[in-house]
Amino acid sequence: MAATLKASTVKALAEKHNLTEIPPIYNFQTLSTIDQAIASGGAGEDQEPIPVIDFSLLTSGTPDQRSPIVRNLGNMCRDWGCFMVINHRVDEGLINKILDSCKEFFDQEEEVKREYEGKHTSDPICHGTGADAAVTEVLFWRDYLRVMVHPEFHSPSKPAGEVLAEFTNAIRGMVRDLLGGISESLGLESSYMDRALNLESSLQFFDANLYPPCPQPELAVGLPPHTDHGLLTVLIQNGINGLQVQHEDKWVAANIIPGAFFVNIGDQLEVFTNGKYKSVFHRAAVNNTATRISIAVPNGPSADTIVKPVPELLDNGSCPAAYAGMKYKDYLELQHGSGLKGRAWII
Repeated sequence: MAATLKASTVKALAEKHNLTEIPPIYNFQTLSTIDQAIASGGAGEDQEPIPVIDFSLLTSGTPDQRSPIVRNLGNMCRDWGCFMVINHRVDEGLINKILDSCKEFFDQEEEVKREYEGKHTSDPICHGTGADAAVTEVLFWRDYLRVMVHPEFHSPSKPAGEVLAEFTNAIRGMVRDLLGGISESLGLESSYMDRALNLESSLQFFDANLYPPCPQPELAVGLPPHTDHGLLTVLIQNGINGLQVQHEDKWVAANIIPGAFFVNIGDQLEVFTNGKYKSVFHRAAVNNTATRISIAVPNGPSADTIVKPVPELLDNGSCPAAYAGMKYKDYLELQHGSGLKGRAWII
């Protein structure tokens, strides 16, 4: 079938038409030479695995057990910008329930989902397809649902409010514990980030992504290379891999351990640490056989917090601040306008 068909969502395009080619607007190879260079290269098969942290030892271990965990957590943040979390104590049944309910959302009729179409990054609930921003040159092979869940809680009909609230509350608690350990790895008090970034009113989103099978996965992209806007993003998936991270100038497949969470550093943590811990570039690849569902939960400071390098990491002036301070909500506006082209703001 000619690759000129249009559909309201990628899911509808993939399911309702017997495609052998993708429409040109989804062909990532039509981008500029510079953008192609940034995105080029597949993830190698013979690769170093993503590091893993045992969350139970961070939160409940003895001092002798906890000390190396904190040290290793700092090494992971410095060397990788990401890690996997095991023994996180988030109920497996709750994880399966939230994944199943997201599938139910995407399986709804187009007219039902259209009720949640959003126009702006500040919309509390936003369903869309192709891309987050109108400034992108090529559409992404994905449909998405984005919900603001903290400090104000919003919910579509699916996932149900009580399930969504229970899951995101659990993630928020885990993130605060992880940030406590990261604070200690920097030589700060465990509660330093919690206070400085007003995590009690942290801005938290729930992003569900659907990547249907693609007839030409080598030409399309689920999400292009980018960094996340917040402090830490927590991700789960339905068992289908596709996430890739950039490590030592190579793309590495994030083969997530079943039942584990994948966590990556965002731009706000890079700014806060004055570049000691950098946000990691990552992307989503697509395949031609299976539908991938991922749920990413970005966790940031409060919307009105001015994020800037922490003075204690500037070595009394011998290490100057590499980033200017900016309100988190203003940074979000910048990222929305960047169309996911790398970092929204690097100085």
